[in-house]
Amino acid sequence: MIVIGVDVHKHSLTAVAFDEIGRQLGERSGPVEDGEVVSWAEALGEERLWALEDCRHVTRGLEQLLMEAGERLVRVLPRLTAPQRRRCRVRGKSDRINALAVARAALQEPLLDGPRVGEETLRELKLLVDHRDDLVAERRRCQQRLRWHLHELDPTLGVPLGALDRSVWLDRLTRQLARREQTTQVRITRDLLGRCRTLTRQVAELDRELQTRTQALAPRLLALAGCGRLSAAKLLAEIGPIDRFNSDAQLARHAGVAPLDASCGKHQRHRLDRGGNRQLNCALNRSGFHAGCLV
Repeated sequence: MIVIGVDVHKHSLTAVAFDEIGRQLGERSGPVEDGEVVSWAEALGEERLWALEDCRHVTRGLEQLLMEAGERLVRVLPRLTAPQRRRCRVRGKSDRINALAVARAALQEPLLDGPRVGEETLRELKLLVDHRDDLVAERRRCQQRLRWHLHELDPTLGVPLGALDRSVWLDRLTRQLARREQTTQVRITRDLLGRCRTLTRQVAELDRELQTRTQALAPRLLALAGCGRLSAAKLLAEIGPIDRFNSDAQLARHAGVAPLDASCGKHQRHRLDRGGNRQLNCALNRSGFHAGCLV
C-alpha cells in the first residue's frame, strides 16, 4: 500500500508518497485546485491511502476532489504529526517535512477516521450554531456599552436584566431617547439600540431555523427532557456522524465526561477529565444527561 502525506495551504499543496516500509516513492507540489495531483498518484500504484492533516477549513476542497475521484483518505490529528517531525532526519521546517510527518503518522495509526456520509449536513448545522453564538456575543457587547451610556444619560433609569433582549424594552428606550436633545451620546445610544434590535431579530430567525433542522435530523433528541433546540443542535454539530464512535465509552471520552484513572498504590480513585470537546461537554451538562443515552 502507498501512503501519500499532504501538507495543504490556502493556495498550494505538497504531497509525498511512501510505501509501507517508509521508502519515498515520489513528491509533487502545485496549486490546490490542480487535479493533476490525482493523476500523479494514479501512476504510483493501485492501492493508495491519502493522509491529510485535520485542518478542514483548508483541506475541504482537496477532500472533495479526492472523494469525487474515488480515492481513500484519512484525517491525521495535528498532535500526531509533532512527534514525527521531531524524529525526522532533516532539521528545520518545510512543506515536505510536514507532508512526511503526516504520512508517517498515518502509517503508525491504522484507526484514523475520514469523511463520512451525512457529514456535510451536520457541518451546515454547526455553521448555523457557531454563527448564532457569534451574534449573541456581539449583541452582549452592544448591550454592555448601551447600559453604560444609558446610566450616564439617566442614572435613575433602571433596566432589568435581560430586558435588552426584548423588543418592548427596546421600543420604550427608543421613544425616551427620541424626546431628548440629540447630543452625540444620545445618537450613539440610539444606534446601539438599533443594533441590539437587529441582532435580536437575527438570533430569533436562527433559533427557528435550528428548531426546524434539528426536528428533521433528530426528533428523538428533542423529546428528551431538558434538551431544547439549542442544546440538541450543539450536540449534533459537535458529535458529527454518530457511527464514528464504536461505543458509548468512546463518545464519553470525546466529550470529556469519562472519568480518568488517578490511582496510586493501594489507593484506587478517579478524577474529572478536563479535556475533550468542551462545547460538547457544556451541552451535555446543560441538558442534564450523560453521553451513553446518545448512542
